[in-house]
Amino acid sequence: MSEKQLLINGLKVNYKIVGQGPTVLILHGWGGSSDSWLAVQAVLGQRSYQVVVPDFPGFGKSAPPPVPWGIDEYTDFILKFIGALKSRGELTEPFFLLGHSFGGRISINFSAQYPEKIKKLILCDSGGIKLKPGLKTMLIYWAARIGNALFTPKHLQRLKDSARNLFYAFLRNKDYVKAKGTMRETIKKVINDDLFGDLAKIKTNTLIIWGGKDKMIPLKYAYIFKEKILGSSLEIIPGIGHSPHLEVPEKLAEIILKFIG
Repeated sequence: MSEKQLLINGLKVNYKIVGQGPTVLILHGWGGSSDSWLAVQAVLGQRSYQVVVPDFPGFGKSAPPPVPWGIDEYTDFILKFIGALKSRGELTEPFFLLGHSFGGRISINFSAQYPEKIKKLILCDSGGIKLKPGLKTMLIYWAARIGNALFTPKHLQRLKDSARNLFYAFLRNKDYVKAKGTMRETIKKVINDDLFGDLAKIKTNTLIIWGGKDKMIPLKYAYIFKEKILGSSLEIIPGIGHSPHLEVPEKLAEIILKFIG
């Protein structure tokens, strides 16, 4: 396995590549990196596939974006990334695309825009869609609105960031609390992007993989994905949470191989 770097629009981007054969491009989740997928990447690389896993800008060893990015900016980054790999002879089209969680959001948007580039699509515990907010979500929304109003006076504004961190920590949103610099606004932009309308645009042969005990993105979302993506199939891994690639990498790799093979 090799770890390499390249420049895309002045941003230093890190990625790992292993194996030879048809290309599998894996997009990691929020807070993850190419390191998160080492076990799965190794298995696929041993089975006659070339597997590429980049660190998204702002994660792993890749530089953060200069300004807050949303889904469209990350999708455009992937387009430029695969173009750079093609020029290096490190990627062939069409390729297999796998997106986990946040990486699933980018995979949905990319697949809707560039179907000719993808041979098959895999969405693993993917983010990307919003359901009608329940009571808990509405209470949180109004608590945030009230909090913003309370800290509007000039003499209290210096306390606003600390109060926001406590609020998100209370909600167990560790991603926001840990985010620094432009990544704080980036996570807000990413979460606010609803890709529900893109699901019907996906015509690629798609497999949806979900942990049966995923609490971060519950299983009910998997059934919505299956319903809206025409001809897609669903594989549920019982007893597993949001990160099958970390909990059962060998089993996940076998599911992937069965589908792409």
